[in-house]
Amino acid sequence: MLNEIQVTGNKDTRSGFGDGILEAARKNPNIVALTADLAGSLKLNGFMKEFPERFIQCGIAEANMMGIAAGLTVGGKIPYTTTFANFSTGRVYDQIRQSIAYSGKNVKICASHAGLTLGEDGATHQILEDIGLMKMLPGMTVIVPADYNQTKAATMAIADYQGPVYLRFGRPVWPIFTNDADFVIGKAQQFSEGSDVTIFACGHMVWKAIEAGKILQEKGVSVEVINIHTIKPLDEEAVIASIKKTKCAVTAEEHNIIGGLGDAIAQVAAKHCPIPIEYIGTNDTFGESGKPLELLKKYGLDTDFIVAAAEKVMARK
Repeated sequence: MLNEIQVTGNKDTRSGFGDGILEAARKNPNIVALTADLAGSLKLNGFMKEFPERFIQCGIAEANMMGIAAGLTVGGKIPYTTTFANFSTGRVYDQIRQSIAYSGKNVKICASHAGLTLGEDGATHQILEDIGLMKMLPGMTVIVPADYNQTKAATMAIADYQGPVYLRFGRPVWPIFTNDADFVIGKAQQFSEGSDVTIFACGHMVWKAIEAGKILQEKGVSVEVINIHTIKPLDEEAVIASIKKTKCAVTAEEHNIIGGLGDAIAQVAAKHCPIPIEYIGTNDTFGESGKPLELLKKYGLDTDFIVAAAEKVMARK
């Protein structure tokens, strides 16, 4: 039952990255951290202090950082590039495509401050298209962890995962509710079993989905909540098994509904088990400046919207 899920604290997911890369670097001497003038924002202070010789400050030159990272892999290094999600993808898409993805370089593109919850910095920094941009690149693995524990686990796991990875996380303090031992790349995490509706979510929206699931359960709805932390490769087996049982779904993501998690789920459903789907995400729009939680509510990404979407989609069965 979802009511049994316990919040063990509150911490930003970017701190999970900072703690994860430090622990991973202690185990693997080939890990190198690069940043584009945002070491503090990406929580790299511990890494810089302990491994100064394995830290590269590239300055505000993100495209150059990607080129350096690609080159480092030739010598056997495992480079983790770090900057905001907007600058990790939109600003450097050509360099990622040509220098990293095309040749399958073992670069870990670690992107913080993703989505609306970047908050006051506004639309120019709140990228809502990055999951789509990255998952369309051949061979690119895309991971969007749900909380501090899962971000730390993902940061460590990608060190042993061969090939380019896009790891997306956020800025705000968020509930901690996962067990990091449960994280496996490409394997969905199921929080509850149900027969009436499935809620698929990623990133910060997983907690919102759990909150919505609790409300639905109190209303007598049998709800299945599944964390799709790995958008690509998608756990199609878990998706198909769930939608065959519930016959409808809601997808929830802090991203444009065009090109993100919702599209990935819909593609699987269209091929294997066509069902009605409702989408929670931004609808073909940019964000704006504001408080993170207020922005989620304004753009329809809050708990109540997930509950309403679940009730709507069940009526469409």
